[in-house]
Amino acid sequence: MTDNLVYLQPAYILAQRKYRETSLIIDVLTRDFGRIALLAKGVRKAKSKTAGLLQAFIPLEVSYFGKSDLKTLSHVEISGGHEDLHGIALYCGFYVNELITCFLHKYDPHPEVFDCYKACIAKLLETDKIEETLRIFELDLITACGYGLELDYDANNTPIKPELTYHFDLEQGAISAIDGQFSGKTLIALNNKQLIDTQTLLEAKLLMRKAIATYLNGKPLKSRAVINQIMQHLEK
Repeated sequence: MTDNLVYLQPAYILAQRKYRETSLIIDVLTRDFGRIALLAKGVRKAKSKTAGLLQAFIPLEVSYFGKSDLKTLSHVEISGGHEDLHGIALYCGFYVNELITCFLHKYDPHPEVFDCYKACIAKLLETDKIEETLRIFELDLITACGYGLELDYDANNTPIKPELTYHFDLEQGAISAIDGQFSGKTLIALNNKQLIDTQTLLEAKLLMRKAIATYLNGKPLKSRAVINQIMQHLEK
């Protein structure tokens, strides 16, 4: 139990799958070690007290050991209080988890992403700010991964003006155009992380979807499809 032992590392569970008869393999976001895979032995046994803790969106502290890529969970406990996500916020939480899984390589530390994730989960509890919360997290995540968007200057290195409209090229940046898809007001609001009206929220969503689709090479996100189906149902 002393081989590469990590003790009480702050963590969140992103996903899990069954392993053999009584165990789980869990995908975990840790503060200091990035995404890791843990083998949770015997937690599916009827008398296991650990299974109830191994749920998404619960702030945890985990201890584990091992020399291979698949570490072995040795201890887990809840870190502080928490509230459960419900309704659309719950599905948005799974969307955030899927984004992290797609963008972060395993064993690549990103403490800033961990902090952004923790803040995102807390904000998702405020159901009136879900759209703003998701856009800010998306921007923080791709920035941490080296895909930052230039939102305060255009392609000619001229400050973005709120009264103008722009096309947005992910390599060149904003390009002023009469028929631009994005208002300067939206680019400034996204850069300042203050998306406070319907127009900026809608345009920011379109821009971030364009960026995410490009950086994931068009890979579809399962959780986004589920959220879209739910929203369509609620609008009927």
